[in-house]
Formats: sequence, C-alpha cells, structure tokens
Amino acid sequence: MAKVELVMPKMGESIMEATILKWAKNVGETIQADETILEVATDKVDSEIPSPVSGTILEIRFAQDAVVAIGKVIAIIETESSSSPVISPKEEQAKPEPTMAHQAPTAAHVSSVSVEKNVTAPSREKSDRFYSPLVKNIAKEENISSAELDQINGSGADGRLTKADLLDYVLNKKTSSPTGPKATQFSSTTITTGPPDYIPTVPIRDGQVEIIEMDRMRRLIADHMVMSKQTSPHVTSFVETDVTNIVKWREKNKDLYLKKYGEKITFTPIFMEAVVRAIKDFPNINVSVDGTKIILKKNINIGMAAALPSGNLIVPVIKNADYLNLAGLTQAVNDLANRARTNKLKPEEVQDGTFTMTNVGTFGNLMGTPIINQPQVAILAVGAIVKKPAVVETAYGDLIAIRHLMFMSLAYDHRVVDGFLGGSFLKRISDYLEGFEQNREI
Repeated sequence: MAKVELVMPKMGESIMEATILKWAKNVGETIQADETILEVATDKVDSEIPSPVSGTILEIRFAQDAVVAIGKVIAIIETESSSSPVISPKEEQAKPEPTMAHQAPTAAHVSSVSVEKNVTAPSREKSDRFYSPLVKNIAKEENISSAELDQINGSGADGRLTKADLLDYVLNKKTSSPTGPKATQFSSTTITTGPPDYIPTVPIRDGQVEIIEMDRMRRLIADHMVMSKQTSPHVTSFVETDVTNIVKWREKNKDLYLKKYGEKITFTPIFMEAVVRAIKDFPNINVSVDGTKIILKKNINIGMAAALPSGNLIVPVIKNADYLNLAGLTQAVNDLANRARTNKLKPEEVQDGTFTMTNVGTFGNLMGTPIINQPQVAILAVGAIVKKPAVVETAYGDLIAIRHLMFMSLAYDHRVVDGFLGGSFLKRISDYLEGFEQNREI
C-alpha cells in the first residue's frame, strides 16, 4: 500500500489559487486513474481535475467552496502500488487549515459595513506575505501603500489576500469617506445612494421585490469590469462599414466551405482576419501598460467574447492568430465557441489575450461601447449587418443601391492610445473588410 498526495495543480502563470466547486468522490470510495475527482474554479475558468492514480480516497483535506493555494495537498489516495510517492510523517500528521470561501455581503449587511471590518493587526511580517500580481496591480491603481495592504484581512488560503478582499476594502473605504453616499428623498422613504452594486435595505416603492445573489462568475465579471473602468480612461470611436462583398461571398461559398473543411463559415473569422492585418499595420494597439511602461506584445492573441447559456460571459483566446489562414481561424473560432458553451475550456485557453473582439450584432444591436478587457488597451465591437440604401461610386457617377452595412466601434485606453491611432486602426479594419475580394477562392 502507498499513499499518494493529490495537490492543487497549476492552471496558469498568474493563477495562484483555486476554489473547490465539488468533490466527485468521497472518502472511502474507489477511483480510477484519469477519472474526475473534483471540479475547481479560478477567476478564469472552471476545470475538472482527474485522479493521477487508481486507488481509494483516504482523506479529503478541503471542503467544497474552500479557496486553496496552488501546490497545496488537497487529498490523499491510497494505492496498491509500492512505487507511488508516500507523504512524510510530518505532512501526514498535519491538520488542514480551515479555509473559507469569500462571501459577498448580504443586502442587510451592506448598509452597516465599515472599513474597520476588513482591517486587523498584521498576523505576519510584511516580507512573509504573498500578493498575487493582480492584487498588486489593483493596490497600485488605488494608491494603497504596502503598510496598508499588510493590514487588510485576507480570506484566501493561509490568510492570503484575494482580489475580492481588496475590492471589498476599496469599496468600503470609498463609501465610508466624508464624500461618500448622500441621502436621497423618494416619496416617504429615505434611502442611501451608493455605488452601482448597492442594494437598498428597504423597497423604494410598495410591492414585492426579489433579491438575487450574484453567482461566482457574475461577481468576477463585475469586479473585472469595474476595475477596467477605474484603470483605463475609455474613448470610443465608430465607423460604418460596407460588408456587401463579404455577405455575398459567404452566401455563395458556405456550402462548399463546409464540404471542403468540415466547418461552418461565419462572419467572425473573416472579421478576425481583418483585425490581425490591421494590428500588423498598427502594432501599438497590441500593448499593455505597466505603470509608466508600455509593454509591446509580439504575439497577436485575439480574444473573442462568447455568451454562455447562463447569461455570463467568457473570452477564449486564439493564440498566434497571425499564423492562421481563414480556414485555421474558422476552425479555432468554432472549436472555442462550442467548448465555451459546454464549459470545456482549459485555463490556458482564456489567458494571455492581447486584443479582444465582441459581436454585439449577435443580439440584433447596431453598435455598442464595450469595456476594455484588462490588461489590454483596446476592444472592437461589431454590430448587426443591416440592408440600407447607400451611395455607391461608379465609373458612371454616384448611384443609390441597397448595401449590407455594419457599424464597428473601438474602445481604447486613452493613456496610451490617442484618437489618431485609435481612429486610424479602426478605419484600417474597415478598409480591409470593404476590400474583401468577392471572387476569393475558398
């Protein structure tokens, strides 16, 4: 008999901890190698963790909803093999530390929460406390000093400070300041106005209300969107593009394309191809910001925002999109979109994007003003394709014709992307789309 340690696996370069969503096996049950033993979630994606060996579950060290550091032992599996690694007596006798998942404050608690709630005396020396790169970045943007950071109570493993802890602290700090919320009179009821996610503790009007707690993914999305707006001064430019040639080409070739490549051709890979070409022309769009430094990315990794059946959003990333032709982009887009809808994405497939595209036209919207996917500096939104009368220049003069037109909008970080760069980049994408060859071979 041998005892094998199951550790929380590393699921991405910047991911330092994960939340246990569900154990698929209980103590005393047998499990086969590569059979799913538990499901975990990071701030990027949910994943199923397979067992590395066959055996019996001897011990489970962390309960459901626990937040566990990467590399920490989470379970012990007893195997028949004598060659499997055995945990040392010291580790075997160690008691697991209780770990509590971060919980959002309830409606009744919001009105009375204070900054002091999150602050405790430092439990360790400053040099001993670990902070993830994301936490450090948020602290830097909010002008939180190292000394102040050391005094914020953390809900992560071993008291680690998580992103949610820090965002709660920042929110409470703002709402408790002298310039915080003011009282607003509505009919006969006085309520307190606060930040956008504030839930009044009393109904504003007579009638029934329902308070719905955000699920874990929605809370992460909300935090990420607020952080993006706090980090980047957003500017949005618009352009209307004639995509008639693309519409006609796709209609003519979609059946042949499916037969040749086994893939349905949508507009997304065609738009993505134009985006990649424009990024090559304007590489300063493909950057991120670190303080006063601009980090120029050599790889072109395009994120594509995808709506999930739950209504939440995820952004799978096509790595090295500039090395793919239209067929390759089509295969990648279809594969990632399908696996996103069935929650089968791997953690590395939602990381390291350098530019993001979102299709608001899917919902029948003409245009949108998207929020930048940090740490990127720009995001493109494409709207619905609509038939409209338009002026067409010909050798015989201007004519009025029915054309397929589409609005595109580019939101960009005005710290490093000025109007000239942002506007020129957006216009270049439009030029590539309008210049699409209608007789292009598949």
